[in-house]
Amino acid sequence: QVQLVESGGGLVQAGGSLRLSCAASGRTFSNYAMGWFRQAPGKEQEFVAVITWSSRSTYYTDPVKGRFTISRDNAKNTVYLQMNSLKPEDTAIYYCAARYGLGGLLTSVSEYRYWGQGTQVTVSS
Repeated sequence: QVQLVESGGGLVQAGGSLRLSCAASGRTFSNYAMGWFRQAPGKEQEFVAVITWSSRSTYYTDPVKGRFTISRDNAKNTVYLQMNSLKPEDTAIYYCAARYGLGGLLTSVSEYRYWGQGTQVTVSS
């Protein structure tokens, strides 16, 4: 019943920008942190960014700091990932995910209960 649907991926040249969106439905998401993860070809899935429900505290993996910005609109049950100055190494399938509460590690894949099916981001050199 709970669904997370990503959109906004595509093909861009290095230095370009994309904005990903994740629309959540099926329930209210009060007190849920929303995160973005990515998986490059032949690589393990990795944490990208996360934002909490009320305080909107944010955390980013080091390679994207200063280039990516995560935000959310709780009234619309939507989370965004603005990606600027894209690099070829950013190429991956990007997934949004949701988890309840603040316990555990916000950067850990295993802590997230709900997942979208991903959107492809490809950055050419």
